[in-house]
Amino acid sequence: MKLIVGLGNPGREYEWTPHNMGFLAVDELAERSGIRVTRPEAKSYIGRGEFAGEEVVLAKPQTMMNLSGVAARMLLERFESSPAEMIVLLDDVDLPWGMLRIRERGIGSTHNGLKSVIGAVGTDDFIRVRLGVQPERIWGDLADYVLSPMGPAEKDVARQMAADASQAVELILTEGVNKAMTRFNRRVTPAEEDSK
Repeated sequence: MKLIVGLGNPGREYEWTPHNMGFLAVDELAERSGIRVTRPEAKSYIGRGEFAGEEVVLAKPQTMMNLSGVAARMLLERFESSPAEMIVLLDDVDLPWGMLRIRERGIGSTHNGLKSVIGAVGTDDFIRVRLGVQPERIWGDLADYVLSPMGPAEKDVARQMAADASQAVELILTEGVNKAMTRFNRRVTPAEEDSK
């Protein structure tokens, strides 16, 4: 059983904020797979079905972001999955808007939701798909930035990133993480941004 967990904050006021890119990516996966992510279970909303030939659980933890690990651990226990069978989708302020970065493991992150997951499941041995939300100008407090509503241009990029992330997950499931990393781990150039 593959467990695909998008990180975010519950509540409509957070829906279109940079910190909720993980939720937006899971919503895109749900749309593509026809899986409804509505069942409350393991401190999350979940949906179970098939995607890319694999049985999957899509999950959106309903804890606040900094407690995401509680839900991740409960989900792993509930579906008897190992951390290595989990893919976590999350925002990353260190990556430019429009850029994805897939990693197999690694603890070097300032993302409190990811740190919570690593602490709760006791390992960093799980795939993560990071979606870039780096501010274009310097912000005094990044916590304020990631919880601020997106503008129209950012929403357009967010929709495209969510679509790209769903394709990345599909490639991970069908051809493996290395193929997905080769395809998606590239820097978005200004020319590409201008052409969108």
